Amino acid sequence: MNKNSGFSLIELVIVVVVLGILAVTALPRFLDVTEEAKNASLEGVAGGFATGVSLTRAQWEAIGRSKEAGKNVVSYDGSKLYLTTPTSAEVSAGTVSPGYPVTNQNEDVAPGSLTAVKCESVWRSILQNPPRISSSFGDVRTQGDFFKYYVTTTSSGTETSCLFYLVNSLNKDTDGLYVDPGSDTTQFKNFTYKPATGQVSANIN
Repeated sequence: MNKNSGFSLIELVIVVVVLGILAVTALPRFLDVTEEAKNASLEGVAGGFATGVSLTRAQWEAIGRSKEAGKNVVSYDGSKLYLTTPTSAEVSAGTVSPGYPVTNQNEDVAPGSLTAVKCESVWRSILQNPPRISSSFGDVRTQGDFFKYYVTTTSSGTETSCLFYLVNSLNKDTDGLYVDPGSDTTQFKNFTYKPATGQVSANIN
């Protein structure tokens, strides 16, 4: 007669306890690594974006501050970009600096006229192989992680900035769909771009 063998109850309890201990010690480390990866991703893209902004302005300066239809303009890496074109009063006050990208269309380049669509056009024009982005949160909500970034605008006083959110850092609702973050730079992982001064700032939250 063959004798059936298996684990005793005590052995199973010991295995469960060991697995529990491993989960308690390893899970926080895994979460930390995930957060660090998200931070590194955001900082890398923000750095690349800042470099693109600087190179766009440098190229505009190098070709003699070209203009078209009264606006500062430059062809950067095959894309035509329309740049900040401040009035003399804005230059004197130091509120707007010339030569920073605002849009890829011949339209209003005043920083106060900034829209999410304009921000998206700058993103696509100055970054090579840019991460997928949308200025429509409806697209982000319905298509989940297909989009890596969501762009909107935020205003502080007279300054309007592009606000780029890392999508996988946003909250989800009970249906597992992303929740619109609004335009608060203190929430989630994001970076801002101020065309008035060319400043790019990463916000690791």
